[in-house]
Amino acid sequence: MNTEKLSAHPMAIRGVIPQGSRAPHRPATAPPSAAPRRAHELRLMWRNTRMVVLSVLTAALYAAVLVPFKVVPLIPGVTELRPGNAIPVVCSFLFGPAAAWGSAIGNMIGDFFGGVGPGDVFGFFANLAYGYIPYKVWTIVAAPDQSPVALTPGTLARYVLAALAASMLCADLVGWGDNLLALRPFWVLGNIIIMNNMVAAIVLAPLLLAAIYPRVRRAHLLFTDLMPEIEASARPRRLVGFAMLLGGEVTAWLAGNLVSAGYWRPALVPAAFNVAPYTRAVALTVSPAIVIAIIGMLLL
Repeated sequence: MNTEKLSAHPMAIRGVIPQGSRAPHRPATAPPSAAPRRAHELRLMWRNTRMVVLSVLTAALYAAVLVPFKVVPLIPGVTELRPGNAIPVVCSFLFGPAAAWGSAIGNMIGDFFGGVGPGDVFGFFANLAYGYIPYKVWTIVAAPDQSPVALTPGTLARYVLAALAASMLCADLVGWGDNLLALRPFWVLGNIIIMNNMVAAIVLAPLLLAAIYPRVRRAHLLFTDLMPEIEASARPRRLVGFAMLLGGEVTAWLAGNLVSAGYWRPALVPAAFNVAPYTRAVALTVSPAIVIAIIGMLLL
């Protein structure tokens, strides 16, 4: 050790910088930033390769079952018998957000085989909601890690509620969209789509879930296994979202049916709008409820 340099500045040994000496450079530290905003799972899943693959699988399976039944129309050029509507519900419980995107894309592919129109844009987002809502509602009404295939009255009631919540918003979005475009009255699609969805969800989907869900769970291929980074929102927020979803979609369905069929003429709607086919009256009365339901869905 060089004692001459140490003795030249004895105060430096004690950590005191001698007068006239330059202080050592210390890099400035940035102030602590706020915690990064948590991405919504519908966007977060695209960063996970396996979830993207499951989304493609859901879309392909959904389209493959939809297309053959295009020859059994319920309303020609509009909708048909759709046993394939069981696929989004089943895949929702298995693959979560991947099923939502897969349902939307699969329905769009199916529409290509039945005639494409502007109303298909609303069909895309309606099927996104149809594949998204079942598993989100299930996490609210069911106990943690509760299986949707347990044969108990409580499980069946919760399952029907989740399927009905998804089916109703899907019907609302398509009926509202076609009404905005003046293609068809709300009451036509608003009721047929709920019937189509619920028949598939109650009759076919439980059978498929009973056969597939236990195997997928044992293989650790549920979306909760593939995306452990998904964090549930605070329960109060999810309950508020659930209430907004149910209140908005039920209000939209009731108002859309009553106004479009001419049974109710809201006093707040201008008299010029309360005339057949009630397109503008439906738009004014249903749109606020649709917005509430969508916000509620995103808060789940």
